[in-house]
Amino acid sequence: MFRHTTAACLLLVLFATGAPAQEPKLESDRDKASYLIGRNIGETIHGDGIDLNVENMIIGLREALAGKDSKIAAEEAGKVMQAFQAEMQKQMEAKADKESGANLAAGKKFLDENKKRDGVKVTETGLQYEVIQPGKGAKPTPLDTVKVHYHGTLIDGTVFDSSVERKTPVSFPVNGVIAGWTEALQLMQVGAKYKLFIPADLAYGKQGAGQDIGPNSTLVFEVELLSIQGAEKDKEE
Repeated sequence: MFRHTTAACLLLVLFATGAPAQEPKLESDRDKASYLIGRNIGETIHGDGIDLNVENMIIGLREALAGKDSKIAAEEAGKVMQAFQAEMQKQMEAKADKESGANLAAGKKFLDENKKRDGVKVTETGLQYEVIQPGKGAKPTPLDTVKVHYHGTLIDGTVFDSSVERKTPVSFPVNGVIAGWTEALQLMQVGAKYKLFIPADLAYGKQGAGQDIGPNSTLVFEVELLSIQGAEKDKEE
């Protein structure tokens, strides 16, 4: 996998650094596709924080395209790349640990202040919730499937997912989501709308989720329980 990534990186560097003052030629679809591939790879490299010798990358790319032999023997190349990958992994883990600690501290501060607000309730697990709109009738059990609308953000207001914005509600098992949701849904009656403040240990924890939810992130959701579908009968109210 790294071999393919490296080749792509070299391609990008040729575009990005071969002639720094030159504007890209964007006349044909081929031109535009080449530019967009370079942009995509560049954004990935920048985001990963990969530190390489740019000049050597260009030389290596040009030699390979010309069919010249490598100046580094295959056996040594394998050892070099293995060591480089190990160092990059070490750096990524250190970066993740730093981000994780910062997110955990920010989340704790946010929750400590949030629980002081009128209307915010705190459960034994540390889940915080606020009733925006009460419901009536049935409450779901862990074995039920529910239909909901939701809007999810980080504590700074960044939206990472929203069925409301997509204008399409979703259905899923109550016991098939993060712990904070599983707990909160069982408190809600059909028609209720709650605002949830979910600590990291009841969300995605240290691993985070996708590009937007970092490690140990506290999450905020507005959740509306539209209906409950049991295993054998519809309990929608």
